[in-house]
Amino acid sequence: MTTALALEAGYWHSLGRGVGAILAYALLGLVLMLIGFQAVDVTTPGPLRAMVARGLPNAVVISAAAMVSMAFIVVLAIYAQAGKLSEGLLAATVYGLVGIVAQVISVRVLEFVLGIDIGALLEKPEFSTESVVVSAAHVAIGLVVAVAIL
Repeated sequence: MTTALALEAGYWHSLGRGVGAILAYALLGLVLMLIGFQAVDVTTPGPLRAMVARGLPNAVVISAAAMVSMAFIVVLAIYAQAGKLSEGLLAATVYGLVGIVAQVISVRVLEFVLGIDIGALLEKPEFSTESVVVSAAHVAIGLVVAVAIL
C-alpha cells in the first residue's frame, strides 16, 4: 500500500510567490536600513561609521539604538501593507523613507532642546549616560513613527 502526498492545485505557485515576497521585502528592508543608517551618519557630526569602527562606546550605543528604531519603522511599514506585492513594496518604501526622515529630524531636535552636544558625546572615549538619553530618543521616536504608519 502506498501513500501519496496530495498537494492542492497551485501549491507550488503559491509557495514560490511567498518565497519571492519574503526575498523582495528582505531586500527592501536591508536597503531601507542602510539608508536609515546613512541618514543618521550624515546628520551627526563626524564620521559616525568610523567612530563605531573605532569602538567609541557612545557612538556604538547610539548607532545600535538608531538601527533598532529604523528596524521598527521598516518592519511596520512592511507589516502595514496588505494586498498586491508591488503595491505593498511601493507603499513600504515610501512609508519607510518618510519614517526615516521624520525619525532623524525628531532626534536632532530633541538633542538640541536637551542641550546635548552630539558631536562631543560621540567622540568621548568613555561611556556617558547622555548616550542612553539619545538612544532612548531614537527608540521612542522610532516607535512613534512606526505606529503612525499603521
